Amino acid sequence: MKQKIKERKKLTRIIQGLKAKGKRIVFTNGCFDLLHIGHVRYLEKARALGDVLVVGVNSDTSVRKLKGPKRPVLPEKERAEILSGLGCVDYITLFDERDPLKLITSLRPNVLVKGGDWTKEQIVGKEVVERSGGKVVIIPFVKGASTSNLIESILKKYEERT
Repeated sequence: MKQKIKERKKLTRIIQGLKAKGKRIVFTNGCFDLLHIGHVRYLEKARALGDVLVVGVNSDTSVRKLKGPKRPVLPEKERAEILSGLGCVDYITLFDERDPLKLITSLRPNVLVKGGDWTKEQIVGKEVVERSGGKVVIIPFVKGASTSNLIESILKKYEERT
């Protein structure tokens, strides 16, 4: 499954070839730290919107910028490899930037997907995708499913034991 993980330049060439064959490319991104049911359902719904699902995964450096010094829990290579085990995910690439704008600009997906905690106006890359004829889709959150909630739950359970 590691063959799903590609560097940006190689992935861009692959995606260009797939688009030339008429494939509909769906893109989403995130930290995907401690994969949970919300992530899986979200990615399955995203994949259903096209032929190929590409997932941009925030690098460890990028996650720390966004979530603070205690995150991520799992290192970037493990997070990418775990995602590669999901049948709904076709390709994965890591990105160091705070947001995926450069990656989206490079890939130019047909569909850009984000979770329900975003409004269309807040979605990075929205203009790039819409300008090239693509669309932006927001997928509702699975209530209570979040990595932060999972971490809190684990900490609480193990504090009670000491």
